[in-house]
Amino acid sequence: MDAAFEWMARTVTGEGLAEAESKHNPLRYYGYKCGPRFACGANGKNPCAWGAVKVMLAFSKLPVERRTPLIERAMQRGVDFLFSHDPAVADYPSAKDAKPGRDWWLFGFPVFYITDILQNVEALVRLGYGSDPRLGQALKMIKEKQDDQGRWALEFDYKGKTWVDFGPKKQPNPWVTIRAAKVLGMAG
Repeated sequence: MDAAFEWMARTVTGEGLAEAESKHNPLRYYGYKCGPRFACGANGKNPCAWGAVKVMLAFSKLPVERRTPLIERAMQRGVDFLFSHDPAVADYPSAKDAKPGRDWWLFGFPVFYITDILQNVEALVRLGYGSDPRLGQALKMIKEKQDDQGRWALEFDYKGKTWVDFGPKKQPNPWVTIRAAKVLGMAG
């Protein structure tokens, strides 16, 4: 796992990696991952916030004593990128449209390649930024989605793409409720 975390950190910082076109170099970017700082071929070579959230969430689960200086630099670059835009607005770079995709505001379960503001906040909270004022609007939005009985609805799903369904959309959902309650609890 240590080698995987180091590789992931290198793809963020660019340290020791060649461009994808450098086919002779075994340490290079591959496929849609086309450059440092979350640059993504599927996003017009713009930084991919969905990818950044996933990477930061993974780093957040790595014990502090196993974080190398390279990993720490990658984590800081990820945090800087995610906070370079208001997480509640989610107007991160996009190849397709000037406005963010609607999926950012739809809480779902499970959370695969698409992400949402809830997972963005989870990654930042797990990295120690739960009391950061830049999360204020996003935390407020999460709380506002809670119903009178303390639950959150399933707004996005992968129906037909998973072996089981995780509940009807637009209805209170235990999996989304667990996600939201956990994030708010960690944020304090």
